[in-house]
Amino acid sequence: MADTNTAPAITKEKLIELLNQDLEREFQATIAYVNYSQVLKGAQYMNIAGELEVHAKEELGHALKLSYWIDLLGGMPAVTAKTVKTSDKATDMLRFDLEAEKETIANYRRRVKQADALDQFALSEDLREILRDEADHLNALATALGEDTPDPGIAPE
Repeated sequence: MADTNTAPAITKEKLIELLNQDLEREFQATIAYVNYSQVLKGAQYMNIAGELEVHAKEELGHALKLSYWIDLLGGMPAVTAKTVKTSDKATDMLRFDLEAEKETIANYRRRVKQADALDQFALSEDLREILRDEADHLNALATALGEDTPDPGIAPE
């Protein structure tokens, strides 16, 4: 018989810390998508540039959701972004975004499990909605690069 008095593998304080890291990635993505959507040049990038504008708005929505949850859990939402990489080459910018989305998805997959472990089921549902958007972003970026959509896996505990 399982011991139901075992503490979860994560604490609320640790979850807040990790959600703040996710928030910093959302700020990073918002800035990158705003920038890249305006500076991508060439007819072959017109469609993805427009898509990146949409992604920027979605990333801002994710940041607002995360800020809400961080505050609700008793934390202070982060106010800085992770570093945004830039380049003069469109393929580099798209590659930077693809790699960032892979990291983001892997972390959100872990975060869903962590939220569930703390019985924060509404939070995990919001994270699943964010994951759906991020998977769409990953697919759009891979398609723009002429690649198959990669499987980001799940972040380690």
